Amino acid sequence: MPELPEVEVVKRSLNRKVQNLIIKKVKINDSKLRYCIDKKKIRKIVGLRIKKVKRRSKFLLFFFNNNIIMFVHLGMTGKFFFIDKKNIKFKTSFYYNIDHKKDQKYDRVEFILNKKQKLIYNDVRKFGFIKFSDIKKYKNSMHFKNLGPEPLKKTFNQTYFKNYIIGRNRAIKEILMDQKFVSGIGNIYANEILFLSNVKPSRKVEKLKEFELKKIVKNAKKILKNAIDQGGSSIKDFSSSNGKKGSFQQYFNVYGKKGDLCNRVNCKSRITKSSMFNRATFFCSNCQK
Repeated sequence: MPELPEVEVVKRSLNRKVQNLIIKKVKINDSKLRYCIDKKKIRKIVGLRIKKVKRRSKFLLFFFNNNIIMFVHLGMTGKFFFIDKKNIKFKTSFYYNIDHKKDQKYDRVEFILNKKQKLIYNDVRKFGFIKFSDIKKYKNSMHFKNLGPEPLKKTFNQTYFKNYIIGRNRAIKEILMDQKFVSGIGNIYANEILFLSNVKPSRKVEKLKEFELKKIVKNAKKILKNAIDQGGSSIKDFSSSNGKKGSFQQYFNVYGKKGDLCNRVNCKSRITKSSMFNRATFFCSNCQK
């Protein structure tokens, strides 16, 4: 599942490709995604201009010129393809190389755009979804109203962290992945953040020191920014609309590194893999206390 950096790269890719284009027609090949697509609502965007695409947590938000918002969650295998007027196909998402014959089978929704261009929502496993809302109401929907602050914003800081964990006796990795605490961080980046912060994933938050809270916040921002700069993590061949693959996975310290030597100077321990909350957890038992 894509995390914040991957979705941010998709957002930027889409803005370069579809901003200010007009929806001329919507073709629904399969409406049965995680939530069934509301056919009446999706047809209301026909004739509207895409003002911009934003990201909130792991959601993509398409803003139209009549205050309608279309928000999309990519689930496990959701992706957008953009087809230009020369019929050249560009990836804007993750998973798989472009395979015209194979891809077409999983094209769930086609947005026919002006200037003879097209945006396709493709989803193999159909865990993603497409919904609509009025611009004034979407923040109060079940998907957005309980989301925590964006980790790259100033509102995600040491003071917020300290106040949030008061009275909570949960593992730090669980907290980092809780979207009510902070938005967009998933399993991959939680592992990397905690390694850089020298904190064991199973450590209870009530036992964290002030300097450790500061390190976790600082490293969360650092790692996510670096991942965005590197184009995301191409676990399953993620690439942006210009075809550039994400390369942050080349800089992983622990994720997927089970049995490898820790890359810290003077540490001869090997990376351990365990399971926490049904998710693979990687850490160095020597460096992370």
